[in-house]
Amino acid sequence: MKLKKLPACLLAAVTVFSCIPFGAAAFSSEEIKAPSVALMEAQTGKILYEKNPHEKRACASITKIMTLLLVMEALDSGKIGLKDKVSASEHASSMGGSQIWLKPGETMTVDELLKATVIASANDCSVALAEYVAGSEDEFVSMMNQKAKQLKMNDTTFKNCYGLDEDGHVTSAHDVAVMSRELIKHPKIYDYTKVWMDYLRGGKTQLVNTNKLLKTYKGITGLKTGTTSKAGKCVSATAQRAGVSLIAVVLGCADSKERFSNAAALLDYGFANWSVASPQMPAEASQPVPVRNGMKPKVETSVNPGTSILVPKGKAGNLKYGVTWENNISAPVKKGQILGKVVCSLDGKALQEFEIRAKSSVSAITFDSAFRLLARRLLMANG
Repeated sequence: MKLKKLPACLLAAVTVFSCIPFGAAAFSSEEIKAPSVALMEAQTGKILYEKNPHEKRACASITKIMTLLLVMEALDSGKIGLKDKVSASEHASSMGGSQIWLKPGETMTVDELLKATVIASANDCSVALAEYVAGSEDEFVSMMNQKAKQLKMNDTTFKNCYGLDEDGHVTSAHDVAVMSRELIKHPKIYDYTKVWMDYLRGGKTQLVNTNKLLKTYKGITGLKTGTTSKAGKCVSATAQRAGVSLIAVVLGCADSKERFSNAAALLDYGFANWSVASPQMPAEASQPVPVRNGMKPKVETSVNPGTSILVPKGKAGNLKYGVTWENNISAPVKKGQILGKVVCSLDGKALQEFEIRAKSSVSAITFDSAFRLLARRLLMANG
């Protein structure tokens, strides 16, 4: 798809990540027709493209991303297990919309309920999982809102765990990107989101994924679609190529074709223009540094380079690293104390900072400690 530079008249409506001046192209209004979108690089959390990102909107089954996140957290913590058997309640069985028509008292494993929730967007299975994790859907929805607050999803309020239209049940493209990023930190979810078709009830119930990008887009890994009369056609699409992991959120489309074409255009843009680089820390950043008035003359340091650096494609070789230290590092120094930073820059613009921390503590010299140290050294010298 040919990408055009963003017309000046759209600058007020569309915000683009600050690294755009390095040369990446942007979109025309004809290419992204959805009223609200966000494109995020998942490893760094950087927003690459936005259009009305904080507009509060109905979100349909995109809601289930938060439901799935809480279920995955319960699995990882050992609170529940994939083989656990869950009996469907009257409430779970009464859901409308997308469903597999659970019968009251029907038993399925957590794994089977996850399959139906992700692949077929089954509302009844979403509620069954919510009740199993929290005891009731109301309590689970409370957990959803607490998690949203924790993730600083300030545009979001959940009223149910499945996404049918309800007054006040809203989110935004930005917030969907945030919770999508959190969900894919649990790689087990890909066991479900990458599946096009599966079966339950001994092959009697067929599940077909509503995410058509699984059939058409290279590198697609998920994540969730949604449709209601208020929300329109929505999708949070995740994909990976060459070490780059992207999340494209599209809300409020008029039809399904527009939803998927807009998501694909966003992903194309991300993969065409961006790459990730592994930080290369200077040797100076991990060398001992002097400590004034300390029981030890120096303290060992460490720097965590775990975060990837997002760079315009072809620019990774131009990254520069500089080290700066705090002035007058004096005892006492606590283990983990920030002593300096490594600044990664590109073409003179700072991209990312990495903290340099003390690997151990260094006590301050006192008269008593100095006397004991002197005495110990004299004993060793005469020993």
